[in-house]
Amino acid sequence: MRAVVQRVQRAQVEVDSRIVGQIGSGLMVLLGVGASDDQKSVDYLSEKICNLRVFEDELGKMNRSLIETQGAILVVSQFTLYGDCRKGRRPSFIEAAPPELAKSLYESFCNSVRSLGVPVETGIFQADMLVTLANDGPVTLILEG
Repeated sequence: MRAVVQRVQRAQVEVDSRIVGQIGSGLMVLLGVGASDDQKSVDYLSEKICNLRVFEDELGKMNRSLIETQGAILVVSQFTLYGDCRKGRRPSFIEAAPPELAKSLYESFCNSVRSLGVPVETGIFQADMLVTLANDGPVTLILEG
């Protein structure tokens, strides 16, 4: 499982010119599911992301987590995180999970984050989406689990 995590002031995702997910302060997560991922990957990554100390404390240091700040998370499925561009000019997605597995683990990730007490908004799996965000910092991290 791969995630691009961005600290945001706000973020939203639109499908067919309709907002389907929207948050204020929190984390925007582009989530890619690999062919070898399982529930262990979900559990690790959801806990890791929700407890990352990437929000500023009263001294201005990145020392607080999403849970501590009571922020929200916007999760958007992103199979292209598994695009292999080493050969040729067209990415290969052979390492990405098939849609059925990817959807199941994507939904499991969202439910795992919710179980940690974090509000979750999402895009629509396999839809053509327009994602808009205000990256705060900017803080952008890449995680694998």
